[in-house]
Amino acid sequence: MESDYLIRKKPMQALLIFSLPIILGNLFQQTYTMADSAIVGRFVSEQALAAVGASYSLTNIFICVAIGGGMGASVIVGRHFGAKQYREMKAAIYTACLAFLAVSVLLGGLGLLFSRQIMTALNTPEDVMGMAVQYLNIYFYGLPFLFMYNVLSSMFNALGKSRIPLYFLIFSSVFNVALDLVLVIQFDLGVAGVAWATMIAQGISAVMSFFVLIRELKKFACGQAETFNGRELKDMTKIALPSILQQSTVSIGMMLVQSVVNSFGSEALAGFSAAMRIESICVVPMSGIGNAVSSYTAQNIGARQTKRVVEGFHAAIRMVIVCAAVICAVLELFHGGIISLFLGAEGTETAIATGENYLIFMGWFFCLIGFKMAVDSVLRGSGDMKMFTIANLVNLSVRVIIAVTMAPRFGIAMVWYAVPVGWFLNWAISYSRYRTGKWKLIAENAVKEDKETGENDMSEKIREALTFTGRVQGVGFRYKMYYLAQQYGVTGWVRNEYDGSVSAQAQGREEEIDRVIQALSGDRYIEIDHVGRSRIPLDEEERGFRMLN
Repeated sequence: MESDYLIRKKPMQALLIFSLPIILGNLFQQTYTMADSAIVGRFVSEQALAAVGASYSLTNIFICVAIGGGMGASVIVGRHFGAKQYREMKAAIYTACLAFLAVSVLLGGLGLLFSRQIMTALNTPEDVMGMAVQYLNIYFYGLPFLFMYNVLSSMFNALGKSRIPLYFLIFSSVFNVALDLVLVIQFDLGVAGVAWATMIAQGISAVMSFFVLIRELKKFACGQAETFNGRELKDMTKIALPSILQQSTVSIGMMLVQSVVNSFGSEALAGFSAAMRIESICVVPMSGIGNAVSSYTAQNIGARQTKRVVEGFHAAIRMVIVCAAVICAVLELFHGGIISLFLGAEGTETAIATGENYLIFMGWFFCLIGFKMAVDSVLRGSGDMKMFTIANLVNLSVRVIIAVTMAPRFGIAMVWYAVPVGWFLNWAISYSRYRTGKWKLIAENAVKEDKETGENDMSEKIREALTFTGRVQGVGFRYKMYYLAQQYGVTGWVRNEYDGSVSAQAQGREEEIDRVIQALSGDRYIEIDHVGRSRIPLDEEERGFRMLN
């Protein structure tokens, strides 16, 4: 399939092609996360499930930082890709990988230093404190792998290659669950076994993803790109920080109210933790649609097709409605059986009631988070981050205020009553901004700035007509020149002539064309007697290098 389908195919078709691998991949990811909890709850103890649950709201923040940062970077990468600015695209990818690797090492180190203090501040029950800290520390050791895997997945998505992360997620999920069973049941490692299984599986996936991405980038002929670019980092940061906030809103809110849930004891915490695992799965299709809309918006803005962005947004809303209806039906009909997967027959009455009540109430409101994510993604994909940030801050604030002030007085149910209120207010603010159309102006200005940068790069390029004579046919000359042109980022074409010479046109920086010619002259099978060179007009639409015969 062509890699630019997001700007060519019908909006609904493009979003489905892009989002389905993301949704399937995230479902696999959430499935093995759910398997962690189910295996711990059934084969260790209810307290072990509560320990993993007590850590979940905190660990999910780091996952959201990685995903949000990757999504922010993918907007810039997708914009360069849509505009066919491949050198800038590669520089943005390299910059994102280095920046987030550094951030992950820093956050992992801080987490290891303060893990017990954090869990104490969250009022973690004393009977699960030791297991929660143990789980968290192993998690922090693997934080660089987690960050790199999620950022690399976002880079693939920005290039329209959303199937590649899916394959790695399937592998990681199956491998993780297998390790869970071995380490927890066979070796009796408890919560530590679950944590080590996740770290090992994600580490292997991250390393393999890196090498596949490098292979994919070699397909884009653009010359040597910068390994680190401060301007690209600045542009990514402007979008990444609000994206991180948006992705982390749910998790930050849950961490801040975790102390409220913890105060109800380990039994209520176990039921709440089980329900939260189910909620995470229910949010997956909404998040996948949102990710698709973000990349779709960025690429179409880069290609100057703003009308398609609006059409894509409407298509996304229809997808959200269908997904929300299915989720609601499943939760309302099967909430009891779903919770029993985690707690088993030995689950306490408090744990089971807490989990079931959460799912029964929340089942009706997942359409709100779908609407919110769709409109948020249009704003993020267009670079309109101010109102986007305000909307998500309101969402977070409302959820925390209601839970912290009302739950101690009226019961734990106030924790989940606050959730749809925050989602609705977030959607209302973001949709109001979308309706103003100001996101279009911001996007147009960003594209204009990118184009001016590209024109400056074009002004440094030349195009030459080349004629090579000597022993230049039957010696692999054209294949050698094709390979060298890709290596040095030269575009154009090469062909054999009937008189035994070779003709070519080469476009790029003068020093890059010189390197191609010098490398050809140094080949032991090629003997160049003369090279004719003359300047000709640039071809600004040309992409890549071709062999014509």
